[in-house]
Amino acid sequence: MLLVNKLTAFLLIALLHLTGCSAPEDHATAGTIPASPPAVAAAPEQAANEEVIDYETAGSFAFFWEQANTDASSPGYGLIRDRYPGAPGVASIAAVGFGLTAYAVGVDKGYITLEEGYERANGTLDTLLGMERVEGFYYHFVDMNTTERVWQSEVSSIDTAILVIGALAAGEYFGGDVQRKAAELYRGVNWPWFVDASRQMFYMAYRPEEGFSGHWDYYAEQLMLYVLAAGSESYPVNDTTYYRFTRHYARYGDGEAFMHSWFGSIFTYQYSHAWIDFRGYTDAEGADWFQNSVDASLAHVQFATDVDEQYETLGPDAWGLTACDGPDGYNGLYGAPPSGADNTAHLVDDTVAPAGAIGSIIFVPEHAQRAMRNYYTIEPLKGEYGFRDAYNLTEAWYAPDVIGIDKGISLLMLANHENGFVHRITMQNAQILDGLARLGIEKNGMGTGS
Repeated sequence: MLLVNKLTAFLLIALLHLTGCSAPEDHATAGTIPASPPAVAAAPEQAANEEVIDYETAGSFAFFWEQANTDASSPGYGLIRDRYPGAPGVASIAAVGFGLTAYAVGVDKGYITLEEGYERANGTLDTLLGMERVEGFYYHFVDMNTTERVWQSEVSSIDTAILVIGALAAGEYFGGDVQRKAAELYRGVNWPWFVDASRQMFYMAYRPEEGFSGHWDYYAEQLMLYVLAAGSESYPVNDTTYYRFTRHYARYGDGEAFMHSWFGSIFTYQYSHAWIDFRGYTDAEGADWFQNSVDASLAHVQFATDVDEQYETLGPDAWGLTACDGPDGYNGLYGAPPSGADNTAHLVDDTVAPAGAIGSIIFVPEHAQRAMRNYYTIEPLKGEYGFRDAYNLTEAWYAPDVIGIDKGISLLMLANHENGFVHRITMQNAQILDGLARLGIEKNGMGTGS
């Protein structure tokens, strides 16, 4: 199914704008006064914030709409590619979670009709409910045509959580069978099965050949995991796991101390916030997760500014180090200080992903928009689905691919920045509100429910 004319027209207009003709050359004739030496080229003129946001929003949505399995007769209908154009035929369960919510964004933006979005979401949920699961949890990567596990990938607690919350948000928006099937998917997840009872912590992964591995023992992107588990009506997990992970506070430079993740990757301060509106909420230990992400984002901006003269890419116009593609392949170690136990866990090689700053647009809007305006002037960074995954000017390298989860965090956060759209639909879900309350995450100190 093709995108509706509104989105197609926008992308064509944007392409024409980006590739506008230059002025014709001045061919001097014999005997004329020689022309003056050419002036030094001025920096590219930056576009308005609205133009850049529209460009990235439309491109990111187009990825989810076009890079899904649209064969209604296929067992994998609705599954979404992990990346494009790389890894053909491989879907990411987390990308599907972002995609289900993306379809609601697409309707709200007028890119597709309500009927088109409902049909795609409904069929995708049919596929998900028919797929192989382990105690309700999904394999991280699957064949997008057969739905079978690929790459010996793990059963993933966090990727399943992203899928579930993305489905619940779509259900709140579309209602009907979409809401009913999203609730059924949620009910089927046996959250306690993924908890290490001896440590009262969620495991990160499970493989049938090896068993469980890793623990969510440090702050990261997993806040949604605790909220979903606590709010579950079928397999609830109490608040113990939420208060067991290490809460290590540190600061960068003169900034505020905040609870940081192990590698300091900026996506860890963003993912749960794409759906759950933590503004005004504080937990029983005083954690204000929204402000924490504000402080983390400001630390990323300051770090990039401080190392501006050391690198070609990094600076106040290019910041937000995060897991992404790099010159040597995908790398999950990219991040900024503070990190680890001694501030040495993160990796910096001048690779910057546009999704890093864009995903923080609800936390530091002016800084994020400044970075977006800069990215928009870099022609090799732009493609058919908005900004490419990453770039590194030191290596003169531009990622050939876009990655689903990076397009997802960009799209959802841009929608939240524009009108709070994803937050509004997600926060209508009673079980998510119950989950927050059962964890002691209270709004304005008054509680959120049972």
